[in-house]
Amino acid sequence: MEIFTVGELVSYLNELLEVNEALADCWVAGEIANASHSQSGHYYFSLKEPDAQLKCVLFRTQAAWQTVRPSNGLAVLAHGRVTLYEPTGSVQLMVDLLELQGQGAAALELERLRAQLDAEGLFAEERKRPLPAFPQRIGIVTSPGAAAFQDILKVLGRRYPLAQVILAPTLVQGDEAPEQIVQALARLNALDDARAVDVIVVARGGGAPDELAAFNDERVVRAVFASRVPVVAGVGHETDTTLVDYVADLRAPTPSAAAEMVAPDVNDLRADIAELRDALWESTNAFLEDAAQALALQRSALARYSPQAQIGQQRQRVDTLAATAHLHLSHALTVQRLGLERRQSQLAALAPTAILARGYAIVQNRRTGQVAVSIAAVTPGDILDIQLQDGVIPARAGQPRPPGVPPR
Repeated sequence: MEIFTVGELVSYLNELLEVNEALADCWVAGEIANASHSQSGHYYFSLKEPDAQLKCVLFRTQAAWQTVRPSNGLAVLAHGRVTLYEPTGSVQLMVDLLELQGQGAAALELERLRAQLDAEGLFAEERKRPLPAFPQRIGIVTSPGAAAFQDILKVLGRRYPLAQVILAPTLVQGDEAPEQIVQALARLNALDDARAVDVIVVARGGGAPDELAAFNDERVVRAVFASRVPVVAGVGHETDTTLVDYVADLRAPTPSAAAEMVAPDVNDLRADIAELRDALWESTNAFLEDAAQALALQRSALARYSPQAQIGQQRQRVDTLAATAHLHLSHALTVQRLGLERRQSQLAALAPTAILARGYAIVQNRRTGQVAVSIAAVTPGDILDIQLQDGVIPARAGQPRPPGVPPR
């Protein structure tokens, strides 16, 4: 047998309450009693019937946005989760929504329908489709006399006058409104390809909950879900929420905001085009500059490795060698010419005619036919031929005398 301490048992019971799905999300109907408002801003009260009562707490953060404040004697519907307050061991309802019972019945039915449709996947985020960036035709489901329609036309005319607006007129409140809204959606979805809309706006201005009831109708919700083109909901004011807001591909807080969401702003497009043009210009200039630099490098490399450059260098080398050879040959010829002239001078100085020109003579003994180089080669009486520079003088040899002896 297991024995619990009080704290263990209370904690165990609290855990059982927390994991119970029905008690974690429930509605309780009853009459408020023992209501009090603490200095911290929290409300404490009980919901009672003739034979039972349940303690409740409405914390300050939840109380701030309630339209109904706890007050003794009010018949209300309270939504919240059941917990166990461990310090006292008391079961209590932690309230997050409080409504008067007359309104609460409709709210319960709406919540039931919302939960059913959610379970079927109509509100799943993964099925929501993106809006076309540049719609050509925009379908509008609303009343033609509604201010919401005029607001949409003004916004589209200012932001994106290029788009064609196709109105599917319908009532937007009253008993006949749901069926007319369904038919309007069907007409827009049935347009042939030449007139098919790219996106649909379901719109209505603000109003009381019963005036917005058509947009909580199951038939309308399912028609929006079945639309073959994206649907934007612009129903009521920002604080109004309908089931169409959940099923639409995009929710807008107001009809005017819905028009802004479905169409781009031509001024923004012009700015984007100007920015893209500038970026393209800069990119093109940068590309051309890079290409010019690359071409210059290739030209430099081509010039460096070109045969023409090498041929030019070899030609220059040949010219240099030829000039050097010509210089050496000219020098050698000059040296040879000077040597030849020197030898010619030497030969000229040694030539007999040159000797004769200096006063000398050649004596030839006619008898012997020899040149007399000594007096011993001449006999007195020999006929001698004396050759001078300009001719020959015949002579007869006399008696020879030694050098230095004057003639008689």
